[in-house]
Amino acid sequence: MDLITLHGIEKTYQMGDISVPVLKGISLAIRQGELIALTGSSGSGKSTLMNILGCLDRPTAGEYWLDGQETSKLSSDERALLRNRKLGFVFQSFNLLARTSAIENVAMPLAYSAESLSEREARGRAAEMLGRVGLADRLGHLPSQLSGGQQQRVAIARALINHPPVLFADEPTGNLDSRTSEEVLQMFEQLNSEDGITIIMVTHDPKVAGHAKRVIRIEDGLIQGDGAVADSSPETPGGAA
Repeated sequence: MDLITLHGIEKTYQMGDISVPVLKGISLAIRQGELIALTGSSGSGKSTLMNILGCLDRPTAGEYWLDGQETSKLSSDERALLRNRKLGFVFQSFNLLARTSAIENVAMPLAYSAESLSEREARGRAAEMLGRVGLADRLGHLPSQLSGGQQQRVAIARALINHPPVLFADEPTGNLDSRTSEEVLQMFEQLNSEDGITIIMVTHDPKVAGHAKRVIRIEDGLIQGDGAVADSSPETPGGAA
């Protein structure tokens, strides 16, 4: 069974009396355990598509099925609950709390979880996740005491603390140098291959996309290419994956 299925997703924004169509009928399927790069130039619609996939926004038309649940008509509160249970997010700017230690940053999503964990249990799980990303010796460090790559690792640990089946990474190496970028991308590959986490990377960088197993290219609100990294021949524009 597909983990994610989109049927005819459209998104139109109203700018006063003017309607601005951004997504014009996106249909695709994503299976559990895929490592995907979602690419496209600025204004192509890739960020809007990620916001819908991440339940941060609703489509104007179409259906979005996530792990067997149709999400397009959910309320804001229902989408927030779904995000907390099913989705993790890693951003270019890390989005860590500056005056909060690494372990506290990572444990924070557990406060909004359906699980009733004690503070000790929450810190234990956070320490385990930081160890998983190679930061077992940095639990008490503030973000200002960590390198950019280490901050992104903390962000990855935080995104995975609730064991979501899907991880979104929005330009995850945009603020990192080339060597650190490679380390972070290798970590994504490891999490995907060893833990089976479905990872969707939104990027304009071909080097980042090269670490994916499948590349979906968006242009002018439609899918203009969808295939394995080694396969440069695009499928029918706007068609299903």
